[in-house]
Amino acid sequence: MKNLAILGSTGSIGKQTLDIVRSFPDKFRVVGLAGGKNTDLLAEQISEFQPRLAYSSLKLTLPGKTRFSSMEEIASHPEVDLVAIATTGKTGLSPTLAAVRAGKSIALANKEILVMAGEIIITEAKQHRAKILPIDSEHSAIWQCLRGERVGVARLILTTSGGPFYHYSPSQLVRVTVEESLQHPTWKMGKKVTVDSATLMNKGLETIEAHWLFAISFEKIEIIIHPQSIIHSLVEFVDGSLKAQLSFPDMRLPIQYALSYPKRLSNSTLPRIDLAKIKSLTFETIDYARFPCLELALDAGKKGGTYPTVLCAADEIATELFLTRHIRFSDIPTIIAETIGLHHGIANPTLDEILAADAWARETTLKLAKRESLC
Repeated sequence: MKNLAILGSTGSIGKQTLDIVRSFPDKFRVVGLAGGKNTDLLAEQISEFQPRLAYSSLKLTLPGKTRFSSMEEIASHPEVDLVAIATTGKTGLSPTLAAVRAGKSIALANKEILVMAGEIIITEAKQHRAKILPIDSEHSAIWQCLRGERVGVARLILTTSGGPFYHYSPSQLVRVTVEESLQHPTWKMGKKVTVDSATLMNKGLETIEAHWLFAISFEKIEIIIHPQSIIHSLVEFVDGSLKAQLSFPDMRLPIQYALSYPKRLSNSTLPRIDLAKIKSLTFETIDYARFPCLELALDAGKKGGTYPTVLCAADEIATELFLTRHIRFSDIPTIIAETIGLHHGIANPTLDEILAADAWARETTLKLAKRESLC
């Protein structure tokens, strides 16, 4: 029996993590749950799983057996074996650090954490012998391909569906609506991640995350469009051999792999691939000019320091402005680029400097949007 804490339990990844727990009641027990504003759903989850600890960003009446706790306390609690970080943005940074310092296994879905503070998180994880187990399908695929392989990696190849607009012209992108941006062709995700996938910012953030997870240079990470989303990523070795991980595009599979690691579990609720029905798998190179957010992310990752933090914060604000219909889809990269252009980066930042850069970027992005009469 593995004791779990799930932070962000009311979001897309959190709900799918609990689906896996339901499939294996003899394997996993929920000790802690943390949710955001959806208190009705969180109350239902607490009633079903009866965790000892719970957190809500809004007021919530807890049953007698469940005690209100901070996310940091939940993440570092002695009874917890594995912490699933399914929050979005910087919300998960502090509890992830708490889990790392407690030497926990961490199933990580929040990519912004490593983008913002990868060097700090990875250094402390080594120091405290904490394990970081990726949940993102691309990183899970690389992780699985690297098992048993210690040397000889030539490059990592991240795949992307390209989102719904990868054949759109610049004039078409200007007219993209919120509803259209939320219709991802293959994955079911939360709103913010879905928009990031449409701009390909998500793939840029994943590249930075892969750099930290697998200790590999940016020059050895490539991205290719794969519309079917069947091959989740590949590893090429120095002899020219390629390893790929294939599965139906369902986030429950990489979630289950992270929860059950180092074992694999049979789960009849997960869909299987019928190769004869797929018929073909196709690939295309990326037109970076069509996806400026991707290039912004790669540039920020290579600069390092506080630049990735500013990138994340500016993207979060710009995406929210788009979702609330204050700016156009095509304004997202423009505002992010302007914010990054005004930033004076700090190399090897402390945690306080990272948080200060995050706050500065959020304020600056909003000011830029207002100045340009975008909101």
